Amino acid sequence: MNVHTRTLLTVICEAALEKKLLADLEALGAPGWTLSDARGRGARGVRSAGWETDGNIRVEIICARDLAERLAAHLQTHYYANYAMVCYLAEVDVLRPEKF
Repeated sequence: MNVHTRTLLTVICEAALEKKLLADLEALGAPGWTLSDARGRGARGVRSAGWETDGNIRVEIICARDLAERLAAHLQTHYYANYAMVCYLAEVDVLRPEKF
């Protein structure tokens, strides 16, 4: 099997940020993303999905390390101070590197 290393950037944040966040990712060159609903508990309390914009979303982007770091830095600069958001990076092996 021929695998290639890429970086997975995972962003968990308030669902109310979805449109703005996805616009930022596209403008900054993210090759694509996967978005799903998320629930949980953290420093800002329990986040459930009682209303469409009350819950959390999880956005996953697989890309080159330098792009993942630029995306994470942008999110940290523009959102961390005022919104519930967590970002983390992980190295992943992909089978079709041309997609990322």
